[in-house]
Amino acid sequence: MSRDRDPRPDAVSYYGRPVIKTPVWEWKVAAYLFTGGLAAGTSVLAAGADLTGAARLRRACWLGSFGALLASLVFLVTDLGRPERFHHMLRVAKPTSPMSVGTWILTAFGPGVGAAAVWELVPARWRSSWPVRLLRALSRVLGLASAATAPGVATYTAALLSQTAVPGWHEVRGELPFVFAGSAAAASGGFGMAAAPVGEAGPARVFAAVGATGELLASRVMDARMGLIGEVYHHGTPERRRRAAELLTVAGLGGTVLVAGRSRAGAVASGAALLCGSALQRFGVFEAGLESTKDPRYVVVPQRERLDALERDRAR
Repeated sequence: MSRDRDPRPDAVSYYGRPVIKTPVWEWKVAAYLFTGGLAAGTSVLAAGADLTGAARLRRACWLGSFGALLASLVFLVTDLGRPERFHHMLRVAKPTSPMSVGTWILTAFGPGVGAAAVWELVPARWRSSWPVRLLRALSRVLGLASAATAPGVATYTAALLSQTAVPGWHEVRGELPFVFAGSAAAASGGFGMAAAPVGEAGPARVFAAVGATGELLASRVMDARMGLIGEVYHHGTPERRRRAAELLTVAGLGGTVLVAGRSRAGAVASGAALLCGSALQRFGVFEAGLESTKDPRYVVVPQRERLDALERDRAR
């Protein structure tokens, strides 16, 4: 039997080639995952602050959301290589394609965030005129509508990754959206705590605490259910990234609960820890997926297990 057709489960190739190709995505995709989640979460905080009259928290979060959205679009378009490729994806709408659905979600999300952020930059002396008051009413409606789409923005990237053939992402498809949602909320709450006065940042602290707790729990559940693919998450760079993410998130959660409500410095430090932890979580997941394409066991063994389970079900 030729070496190229080595049937052993530890074979490093299939007919001389990897079973699947490693994605050509660069670090900019991982940065896009983080900034997109941050844009989504801060828009929810900004909308809540708008409804409750927390003006400084609202301003900080709308501007933060818009800045994160612009950064995510830069990362995405730069990785695509040609800006018109994003525009081309708007020519069709395919509900079965996470990429298509995500493109349309971003398109629905962006204008309202932009309008709300522009309003926050209008000088106070101009806000009494009726055209500007009309602009305020319009921007508020658009901003609240964008916040309604924010959960989709925060989680569609998890669907985008997990519906690929990359085993490191596909095998955690059930848990990854919850990890990303919690991570987005933790980062956004951390941003709100760092950017707004302590007296107005109560909603941000709650958002951060709930998000960080959800991220930690979802990440542990994901680790427990990984099976063979857990090898790539628990070794090398992905493990270091995710371990640092967990430590920073735990530290940020502790600071949020214990000191952020009393100390401006504590709020900034806790918020920074949550932001860094969220970013490292995304980078760790991204790098684990790339690593999983380099060993055919992570493709072949789960497929065999699913086939065996199917045969057992048929035999019953």
